[in-house]
Amino acid sequence: MIRRNQTSIKDFILLGFSGAPVLQQLLFALFLLIYITTVMGNISIILAYRLTPSLHTPMYFFLANLSFLEICYISTTVPKMLTNFLSTNKTISFSGCVLQMYCFLLLGGTECYLLAVMAYDRYNAICHPLLYGTSMNKRTCILFVAVSWIGGAINSLIHTILTFSLPFCNDNRINHFFCDIPPVMQLACTSTMKNEIVLLVACGCVIVSSFILTIISYTHIIATILNIKSTSGRKKAFSTCTSHLIVVTLFYGSAIFMYFRPKSSYSMDQDRVISALYAFVAPLFNPFIYSLRNSDVKAAVKKIVCHIIVVQRY
Repeated sequence: MIRRNQTSIKDFILLGFSGAPVLQQLLFALFLLIYITTVMGNISIILAYRLTPSLHTPMYFFLANLSFLEICYISTTVPKMLTNFLSTNKTISFSGCVLQMYCFLLLGGTECYLLAVMAYDRYNAICHPLLYGTSMNKRTCILFVAVSWIGGAINSLIHTILTFSLPFCNDNRINHFFCDIPPVMQLACTSTMKNEIVLLVACGCVIVSSFILTIISYTHIIATILNIKSTSGRKKAFSTCTSHLIVVTLFYGSAIFMYFRPKSSYSMDQDRVISALYAFVAPLFNPFIYSLRNSDVKAAVKKIVCHIIVVQRY
């Protein structure tokens, strides 16, 4: 269990992106725009899937789940950060910090697994097209999503308990914009070697293992595509994978750099930038990456927007 003995800390101060009041107001406007755009963009993907029967396939089922995940993901950090931009009191309660870390790690871990599942789905679609309908049926897809959430929940619970079981010093200032593992561990009054080892092992089990599974899937996919004789066939096959590869590179690259290293190499100024990549940039870009490179999604979103405009007029 998470305990608060050996420390009198009742809340933490999120230093975030410190600066002059004018800069804080500009950052508030910027991140509010990012948040609204991210939420609306991912909602459009979900609505396109729900309202377009032709998109009721495993690929778009996973994409809709990823969009829901991204909405939750960015909502764990940005609302609190927006509040802090306009407030002189930048505190977060001890329990609030625990909850924020648990939810952020839960959603991050789940996304790792889900991205690997999406790569496996493309592997089946391209490498075994005749068996695709059987191997990726509705029950299997739901099971994959459920296992992804369960795996993310277990990983998050372990890290949250270990982190907040540490005895903290009197300094309650978190040099970050949310309660992430590295900046919270820096406040500990004791050795965090056990936590660092668990963090590295978890990175191997969650981030690296799912990344390797993704790479294996794409190795088979690329080999299969290169054997396609027609240029148009190769182009079409590649087009279904490039969007996912861009998202995988952005998310895994920043996450591995953030967590798969010793505490001695932590630099909070640098870490804030890296954290922003997978906390804000990835959720913001995902709907655009998938929709702009996918004619089916673009057509479905355009149809929904036109329908909304017509309804509002009448």
